[in-house]
Amino acid sequence: MSKVIESVWIAANHSFQRFDNSLLRYLSQETYLARWEYYQHQDEGSSWEIALDLLENYLESLSQPVNLIGHGIGGTLGLLYARKYPEKVKSLTLLGVGFHPGVDWQIHYYALRELLPCSQKTILAQMAQRLFGQHNQYYTQDFIQILQQDLNTSPSPHSLFRRVSLDPGGIKSPLMVCGSKNDTIIDHNALNGWYSYFKEGDVLWECPQGSYFFHYFYPQQVSRQIVKFWRFNSSHQQSGVSIDPTSQLIDI
Repeated sequence: MSKVIESVWIAANHSFQRFDNSLLRYLSQETYLARWEYYQHQDEGSSWEIALDLLENYLESLSQPVNLIGHGIGGTLGLLYARKYPEKVKSLTLLGVGFHPGVDWQIHYYALRELLPCSQKTILAQMAQRLFGQHNQYYTQDFIQILQQDLNTSPSPHSLFRRVSLDPGGIKSPLMVCGSKNDTIIDHNALNGWYSYFKEGDVLWECPQGSYFFHYFYPQQVSRQIVKFWRFNSSHQQSGVSIDPTSQLIDI
């Protein structure tokens, strides 16, 4: 008998997938997890709408509502889908997505390109430090190449010529938002802004450190919090008793 997909990781940044793998291994021990991947060719225009249509085609083929989870743009796509098709979403977990969900690392990058008279490589080196922390020259060069690839292959619609925004707001399905306390891309204020849109049972959890890719540096701890959130929601749906998941979440 084939297993039924329970959870779906939305991988919208092809060049970042290596940073997701450890977390997915931990999560796959608790749920039957699928990874939906989006890859944009360099000759295609960047568009959330195209990626969302492809995600919709995939999720509509599943037999039951699923837990959606994604980091950055992947989380933003999950949010847009959950707003449009709440009946198909058992829960949504966002990693590194602020209450203004259109903000990603690229919007910070293009802002610096406008402000600073520096080369692209210099600004990408600055972004690498903000995203990954301080590392030696060898790792920094590797991170610069990864960021350059993401500029060419992710569905982020931002550019030097325009910035695209999305309306803030929550969803009908249970929502968990995760971030890092030392992230300068999605900072503490961007995370706390979610409280204005939370409903009963929604959760915000901050990893003490790890910057933008906190789920890469602390995959076991992040997985532990997400699994608790899933379990509390399952218990709530089965019993019909109101549960406050924040009372069960722990810091690492």
